[in-house]
Amino acid sequence: MTSTVLISLAGLALLLLLEGHVRLSRVLHRRRSPPPFPTSGPSITVIRPVRGMDPGAEDNIRAFLEMEYPGRLELLFVVDSVEDPAYPAIQRLIAEHPTRAERVELLLSGMPPPRRTGKLNAMLVGVAAATGELLAFNDSDSRPSKDLLGRLVSELLARPDCGCTFAPVVASAERPTASDVGYGLLVNAWYGPNVTWAAEPSGELDFIMGQLMVCRRQALDAVGGVGVAEGHFVDDMYIGRALWRAGWKNVVIPAPLRLIIGGMGPLTFFRTFRRWILFSEGGLSFRFTWPGWVRGISCWVAWGVLATALATGRFEIAALALVPIGFSIWTQVSLQRGHGGPRIAARHLWVPAVLPLLSGVVAVAARLNRRVDWRGRSYDLDGEARLEPSDSAAAGT
Repeated sequence: MTSTVLISLAGLALLLLLEGHVRLSRVLHRRRSPPPFPTSGPSITVIRPVRGMDPGAEDNIRAFLEMEYPGRLELLFVVDSVEDPAYPAIQRLIAEHPTRAERVELLLSGMPPPRRTGKLNAMLVGVAAATGELLAFNDSDSRPSKDLLGRLVSELLARPDCGCTFAPVVASAERPTASDVGYGLLVNAWYGPNVTWAAEPSGELDFIMGQLMVCRRQALDAVGGVGVAEGHFVDDMYIGRALWRAGWKNVVIPAPLRLIIGGMGPLTFFRTFRRWILFSEGGLSFRFTWPGWVRGISCWVAWGVLATALATGRFEIAALALVPIGFSIWTQVSLQRGHGGPRIAARHLWVPAVLPLLSGVVAVAARLNRRVDWRGRSYDLDGEARLEPSDSAAAGT
């Protein structure tokens, strides 16, 4: 390549990264205020599927039991069997910990049948036992604040056409590894700001990311219940698409839900990142995905200019290419903070530098290998992230 082409590409990468940063940081700064905590509310059942012990699992369970709500509240934990290591911990904490809920139970779901994830199986068991007028679902690796459930209900009730409300997630670890930092950036600097951007101006999205989501029974019944996601790997995203197609709104509120991470190693991070890529095949809208693609490709271009300049001895152009690479580090750190995420220690600043490069490798790996491990089970997926009817998925291995 000529020097002019290399300089132009470096400049274009910087320009695109700058535009993306300005646009995303602006939407983060002009987020709406969280909905108020309601003074009353219809009865609600919150279902938490659990498999194994997540990082900070006991504190996560305590936070779940401490949720406040101005109406009848029932909390249902659902595990596969009494052999699950979380079973005795949940039993003990239910007995020991005070709660405002009128009903708290630990249910057993058994092994999922073919073409159904373990999580969806637990959700269906929870729904069958639920008596609340509203249904909510909460992932076990999250730690909800006391008022978050009420704020989600407040937004749901304020919009008659709203079928589901959900909370944006912020990931953090007490003593993060480099892999924890990478996962946190995926959530806080890439996914989170894109959600805020795609949901402008009214918080509406054509999908759900349901680490904590509250649904109207009427809306779920209109699309066939949570069982509509049978055969799909990403249950919440597919349910959200079904609600949207049926005329119901999915609304993300500007009140965060904390995801607890920690102790992640490189192999676990790679597998988790690949699972995220496979998740994205389940129906994310172009409005949500294109800002990430532009930012990622811009980083690849900058690194390509750097490699080419070094290989051809054009060291002044190599120095120029470091500008968009450095800016890509800064913008990820800044957007993470703007989204409510933690600071990154200086020793980990290399992680945002290489994260966009790794995304390309992970995307290729996701196309080549369609089997994904998730919470102790393996699933074979087709080209649209649906479950293949394989023996491994059916057996829950």
